[in-house]
Amino acid sequence: MASAAARTIIQTIRAHKRLSAALALLALAGVILYAATRPPPILLPYGELRIAVDASYPPFAVATADDLWGIDIEIGRALGTRLGAPVRFVNMGFDGLYDALRTDQVDIVLAALIPNAARRGQVRYTRAYFDAGLVLVGGLTRMEESPGRRIAYEFGSVGDQEVRRWQRLVEQPFMPLPYELPQYALDAARLGVADAALVDAVSVRLYLREHAEWRPVLTPLTHTPYVIAVRLDRTTLFEAVDAALAEMLQEGAIEAILRRYL
Repeated sequence: MASAAARTIIQTIRAHKRLSAALALLALAGVILYAATRPPPILLPYGELRIAVDASYPPFAVATADDLWGIDIEIGRALGTRLGAPVRFVNMGFDGLYDALRTDQVDIVLAALIPNAARRGQVRYTRAYFDAGLVLVGGLTRMEESPGRRIAYEFGSVGDQEVRRWQRLVEQPFMPLPYELPQYALDAARLGVADAALVDAVSVRLYLREHAEWRPVLTPLTHTPYVIAVRLDRTTLFEAVDAALAEMLQEGAIEAILRRYL
């Protein structure tokens, strides 16, 4: 009798263990099923991609009486298409861009924006869609070739700062030729008044559109990336925007937009 009772107890324990294991597997299956079927995080809670722009910087963004146009505008529309969402542009001054992002007035900032290290605790920056850094245009390709040569640049610009840095570093002097506008510095290089011009990439591309017959050597010297800003806590949106931007760069869609304006 005792032996039979013991066997019954053992069988009962085993049955409970099998039941517990089955329930655990069932619960795990439920968790997996929920994870597989639950809706993804809401990418755009307002049903549209709200883009902050600063339409005071042609050719990246310009406001007319009833419309906006420019490189940033076209990139924004293309992003909306790839994300499957309508786009609404919010035009504002540069000083208000980050505040608009912080207070959820917009989803992204697309405004020829240069990464700001002081903002990295608040926003994420995508990969660059354009590099507006300095370009050496003409007969020079590096600083070491500058002694004894004539270098044109825009007075008071970043190029001016770079020329002054070169003057401190090179052993033999060169002739700096400051001009009021970057176009004038490029004129000097094209007409042989200067051996080279040091200007930003935007000015170079705009100038070469007007002087297509001139084909100088172009040597990028510095990097000034233009990026898109997304609020730090919106990881899903950041990943979607950055991935779409990567596709556009790889497919040549960004360059096609740039060529229409630069």
